[in-house]
Amino acid sequence: MLIGRHEEQKKLKDAYASEYSEFVAVYGRRRVGKTFLIRETFDYKFTFTHSGVANMNTRGQLSEFHASLKRQGASKKAIPANWSEAFAQLAEFLEQSTDKRKTIFIDEMPWMDASRSGFVSALEHFWNGWASARKDIMLIVCGSASSWIINKILKNHGGLHNRVSTKIHLKPFTLHECELYAAHRRIRANRLQIVEAYMAMGGIPYYWSKLDRSKSIAQNIDSLFFSPDGEFRHEFDDLYASLFNKPEKYLRIIDTLGKKKIGLTRESIVKYSRLEDNGQLSRMLEDLVYCGFIRKYCNIGKKVKNSIYQLVDNYTLFYYRFIKDFNDSDENTWMKLTGKPEYNTWCGLAFERLCLLHVRQIKAALGISGITANVHSWYIPSTPERKGAQIDLLIDRADNVVDICEMKYAKTKYTITRSYYDNLSNKMARFIESESSKKAVRMVMVTSNGLAVNKYSGIVDHELTVDTLFTE
Repeated sequence: MLIGRHEEQKKLKDAYASEYSEFVAVYGRRRVGKTFLIRETFDYKFTFTHSGVANMNTRGQLSEFHASLKRQGASKKAIPANWSEAFAQLAEFLEQSTDKRKTIFIDEMPWMDASRSGFVSALEHFWNGWASARKDIMLIVCGSASSWIINKILKNHGGLHNRVSTKIHLKPFTLHECELYAAHRRIRANRLQIVEAYMAMGGIPYYWSKLDRSKSIAQNIDSLFFSPDGEFRHEFDDLYASLFNKPEKYLRIIDTLGKKKIGLTRESIVKYSRLEDNGQLSRMLEDLVYCGFIRKYCNIGKKVKNSIYQLVDNYTLFYYRFIKDFNDSDENTWMKLTGKPEYNTWCGLAFERLCLLHVRQIKAALGISGITANVHSWYIPSTPERKGAQIDLLIDRADNVVDICEMKYAKTKYTITRSYYDNLSNKMARFIESESSKKAVRMVMVTSNGLAVNKYSGIVDHELTVDTLFTE
């Protein structure tokens, strides 16, 4: 059963219904459900399908490709000597097919491009010299090594330049989709428990598929992350190794950003990671943004060159906070942490990230889905005379309104204290003064359990609860 993915399915079906040959590229991080989406959309029926094999040389890849052709009915031929011969055999097989629309699905394509294999050149010739000259071909390529798909296919400056007709970046589930999936698997959890699971695992369908319905969410986190043989105890290394052929420098960026809550400029990333400031760094940052591990944003009023990069992947941040230096074998670690200061601190920061990943739902709740609105963060340092201020989510609207969004996690209704009231007042005052804003400035509060009414709560113009984040 497919949960969500309506837009992605529509793109695939539209490409299938096209009167011309179509080249479709599906990419996204490991275990986000790319293969499942494609197979389910086409009911597991393809004219030809093949999957590359990890850590295999060109000769081995060609042998596996040849085996797929034979298994699916191709005429008996010798194992191709190179990829040009392999694609020629594929073309011959497709020409003999009686399928009205010849659908080719090649999964884990990056693994097929071994060192000095000539794979990309052969693929270019297959598409440009044969497939695109017909009207009945649909080629779908996919792979977890997103950097390869992005740089070798989507950003190709050679024969495949602009040849991809449909690009699908498959993203993690939203909270709404996770709730649907949990219900489908009969996992009994309330929304705050689903939020806690999301803050630890993100919206990766495979991770959610590992939840044991006989256990609570807290027990699942213990068994999956903290037990010696937990499914996700060592997922981190596999995750980045699958995405990037040489993940070491990517991990230096991730490690650097993992220590800075609000993110860093490119200049600061260079300083703290000690990576060279060159085109390779630009490509790596773009790859990480493409894959959804980091987000790139501008402080309001700042130029694009001063953009900030922030780590927003929930699993990665949970790993750095709790797993990386964890050596205990106590399988009740998470339940023992619940309610302690370090747990509460994590909840606060993780809830802010969760809100940043659901800005679309926040805008809908504010009634501004149809209004052009830019999302920013904002910061002004302290001076000897004035206290500084930081706003993690600021929505600058085309209807001359700026929403300052505060995001707070609490097990009960959140209470605005006198000190926090002064903090909010200072944020609004400093923003209005420093930006010389002529727009109306509103204070929006997003909380996990609602806002307690007291003499300070009147500073909030619009209150949203966690239920807002669960909307479709």
